[in-house]
Amino acid sequence: MAETILEVRNLVKHFKTSRGMLHAVDDVSFTLERGRTLGLVGESGCGKSTTGRTILRLIEPTSGEIIFEGQDISNLSPSKLRTLRKDMQLIFQDPYSSLDPRKTVSQIISEPIRANKILKTQKEIDERVAELMETVGLAMRLFNTYPHELDGGRRQRIGIARALAMEPKFIVCDEPVSALDVSIQAQILNLLKELQEKMGLSYIFITHDLAVVNHFADDIAVMYLGKIVEKAPAEELFTNPLHPYTKALLS
Repeated sequence: MAETILEVRNLVKHFKTSRGMLHAVDDVSFTLERGRTLGLVGESGCGKSTTGRTILRLIEPTSGEIIFEGQDISNLSPSKLRTLRKDMQLIFQDPYSSLDPRKTVSQIISEPIRANKILKTQKEIDERVAELMETVGLAMRLFNTYPHELDGGRRQRIGIARALAMEPKFIVCDEPVSALDVSIQAQILNLLKELQEKMGLSYIFITHDLAVVNHFADDIAVMYLGKIVEKAPAEELFTNPLHPYTKALLS
C-alpha cells in the first residue's frame, strides 16, 4: 500500500467580490500518494489553480484541512510555513512572467538557496546551480544569460530548476506546458517524469488539456465550478467517464 503524502479534506476557498461571494473552491477532498501524480483538470475558472495555491498556503483557505505528511498545515504560523516551503514548491504556467527579467539564469535558480541560507559560500552556490542546470537540461553556457534571451522551453526549465533548488517532496505544476509549443511540451513533460522517477517527487498537475494529462497523471480529478465531480485512475477515466461534464470535456 503506497504511503499518502497529502490529504485534502473539505477544502473551501471563497473570495469576496463586488457581486457577492465567489465560491472558487467548494468542499474539495482527495488524497495523493507519494511518488505519484494527480491530474487536476477542468476549464478556466473552475477553481483548479486556486486549489493548488491554497494547498501550498499561498492563498489562505476559508475552511477545510490540508494534511501534509501527517501534519495539518491549514493553520500553520508563517515561520513554520517557511520551513515547510522547502518541501512544497510551485512551477508556474508562464515561464516568462514568473522569472525576474533583471536577473540571470544563475541568479534566478540560486534565489531560494540564498533566501533560505542553505549554502554559505558563493562557490557552493555556483556548484549547486550548475548541478541543477544539468539536472533540467540547461547548457552551462546559459549560466549568465537573461530570461528574455531564451525560448519558452528553456525558460520553463529555469522555473523547474528553481523549484528543485530546495529539494522538495511535492510540487504543484500549474499549467506548466500550456504556454509552450507542442514539440516543447513533450520535452518538458518527459523531464518532469524523469525527475519524478529519480527523486520520488509527488505532483499535482493542473491543466485544462486532457491530452496532456492522459500520459502524465496516474489519477485524474475533474473539477467543475469549484467541485471535484469525478476522480479515477487515468486509464479508467478515459475509457469509461461517468460524469456528463467529463464526457463533454473528452469529446
